[in-house]
Amino acid sequence: MAHIIDMPKLSDTMTVGTLVKWLKQEGDAVKAGDMLAEVETDKATMELESFFDGTLLKIFAPGGSQVAIGDALCAVGKPGETVAAPAKKSTPTTAAPKTASAPAATPSNPKAKIGNPKSVSLPHSALPTLHITTPSGRLKITPLAKKLAAEKGLDPSDIVGTGPAGRITRADILAAEVAGAATPTSRVASASSPQDNFPLRTLPTAISSLPTTFPIQEEKLVPVSNMRATIARRLVESKNSIPHFYLDLEIDAAPLLELRARLNASLEKDAAPAKPGAPVTPPADKLSVNDFILKAAAEALRAVPAMNCSWLGHAIQHHPGVHVSFAVAIEDGLITPVIRDTHTKNFVTISRETKDLAKRAKEKKLKPEEFTGGTFCVTNLGMMGIDRFCAIINPPNAAILAVGATVKKPVVQGDAIVIGQRMNLTLSGDHRVVDGATAAQFLTALKSLLEKPALMLL
Repeated sequence: MAHIIDMPKLSDTMTVGTLVKWLKQEGDAVKAGDMLAEVETDKATMELESFFDGTLLKIFAPGGSQVAIGDALCAVGKPGETVAAPAKKSTPTTAAPKTASAPAATPSNPKAKIGNPKSVSLPHSALPTLHITTPSGRLKITPLAKKLAAEKGLDPSDIVGTGPAGRITRADILAAEVAGAATPTSRVASASSPQDNFPLRTLPTAISSLPTTFPIQEEKLVPVSNMRATIARRLVESKNSIPHFYLDLEIDAAPLLELRARLNASLEKDAAPAKPGAPVTPPADKLSVNDFILKAAAEALRAVPAMNCSWLGHAIQHHPGVHVSFAVAIEDGLITPVIRDTHTKNFVTISRETKDLAKRAKEKKLKPEEFTGGTFCVTNLGMMGIDRFCAIINPPNAAILAVGATVKKPVVQGDAIVIGQRMNLTLSGDHRVVDGATAAQFLTALKSLLEKPALMLL
């Protein structure tokens, strides 16, 4: 009797899987342990394993199709056996919304779309220049700009103001002189309605000079991937069901950066070639700022274990180990690989694991146990120049730490103002699990570790 192989549940949030491609074809001999196909879940691309010996008799789901958990993928049995496609247990929702063509504009339907937006093009000269006037018709211009325009023989009514509420300033007059005489246009008269008299701000020069050909991108409907659909569902659930609160703290990042530079210099020295003239390869274990933050977060969770918990509804789960996950941006979404037992590992080990996990995450090659089971999450946008931001909690974690960029700024040191290296940390907490005082204790411990990072070497 033939064995039916169903779509397995390959992650905790998976509801459907995409059959990327078959690695075996109908009629091929297979053994237990052979890989039959590649399946994309909501978090990774994984291989489907055969647990039977025999022949691949029938493929029920073609490559590229979405299959619900429990529905049949293929049948393996003895050569020559006939197999009928079993009934589907469930139907995945994959249909894209239909779009109706726009109706033609008629006198009774003046709001209908006209033409195809792909072919719409407006010449720049056809766009009117708006001049700001008060209800009484007086042009809004500063006294200095008015005097300067008279000296240079320019008509202020032909110049667009960029000051507050569209007021013409000295800079506008000088800009008009450089560009030549301002193009004469009719001023906008005050209208009958209060809305028409509302001061209109003109576009900045860089924006107003953009080409006016439309569209800015191709009009299309892109089906939602399994990953994007899961991200959307989980984040909506998180914001709707978790009472978020936020704590913000700025730290002195100079000691961290100094220690990082010294450790990386030491690693480079250890990686230097023994023989003169031999090629120098950069050390694979070069430490990043994020490696220090992951380690510090783990140590702070050890100091304040009440933060290392999860909400279960009927109870609060206290975790015996610290498993810190970190956000990795990948195509069409993000994923949070986990550093298991982060508190037991040093900087170099954490650095090696994060590089390996991030690389395989972008290739969608992570195993389920490598992106599940985290007890705390760190997300860092500092490398993208973001100073500070608030993150959405990744349930069932009780908190997530958002890390901003290190910024040079003046700071008070004693009685002097010096240039400091400052970093912003924002903690999002689940108020069902932790209170503000507990979260503040955690951030204080984290600040102490990052401002005295040598303590983490002990």
